[in-house]
Amino acid sequence: MLSTPIGRFRLLALAEAVSWAGLLIGMFFKYVVVRNEIGVQIFGPIHGAIFVGYVVVTLALRNRQRWDNRITFFALLASIPPFGTVVFERWASRQGKLDLQTTTA
Repeated sequence: MLSTPIGRFRLLALAEAVSWAGLLIGMFFKYVVVRNEIGVQIFGPIHGAIFVGYVVVTLALRNRQRWDNRITFFALLASIPPFGTVVFERWASRQGKLDLQTTTA
């Protein structure tokens, strides 16, 4: 999975969504349940690092997959709302935007 740019993109899209879930749960416990910041302190930096990784791999994949500005914009925009990266990844797969044949070496 990590041996191809598409595999790295898919992994980071999923990891970004999972880290969003962890951060949302941490925020729920911080602000609603026990007023403890440990969840946010753990998942905040993890989510931040994965977010940056997703942006970097998206920009790297842009030229390899011949994405235009519109597709690239939506790929980057998908990183903002929770679970948007998974929605974008599934859409891009269905539309052939993550096709191995278009990937150059």
